[in-house]
Amino acid sequence: MTPADWQVLRDITFEAFGRQYEVDYLDALRAEPNAWIPGLGCVATVDERPIAYALLSRASVGSTAVLSLGPVAVLPAYQRQGAGDAAVRATLALGVERAEPAVVVLGHDQYYPRFGFRQATGFGIHHPQYDGPNLMALALGDRGVPAGPLTYPVDG
Repeated sequence: MTPADWQVLRDITFEAFGRQYEVDYLDALRAEPNAWIPGLGCVATVDERPIAYALLSRASVGSTAVLSLGPVAVLPAYQRQGAGDAAVRATLALGVERAEPAVVVLGHDQYYPRFGFRQATGFGIHHPQYDGPNLMALALGDRGVPAGPLTYPVDG
């Protein structure tokens, strides 16, 4: 992913979610140096046209730095065809390569378990707004998932 992709990602985000909220969150992540990690995202393409993407940014659980997955967005015409799945798997592989301990996601509780995510409270991770089945975590290595309060540099 390059800086030239940014407007395309914004457009995919708006089309995928149908509202500006997620686009504004994406922009806030990119603008926050404590959250944004250049190069930690993947774009899926069809005939060299970007159709989906997944991003990792910084969050923390207690005093341990972890990754946060999202946004993940797919153009509506390509949803349920594997583009989002491919983008997520490739992006998680980047986190593994960086030897990051874990990743959290706030997302659909029927979608993210296919990647190994489990409910975050089962790991002892809590967030005052997001505790519940949609907050999930995944160990990326053998260090395990840390426990404690989850904080995001940018709360959506």
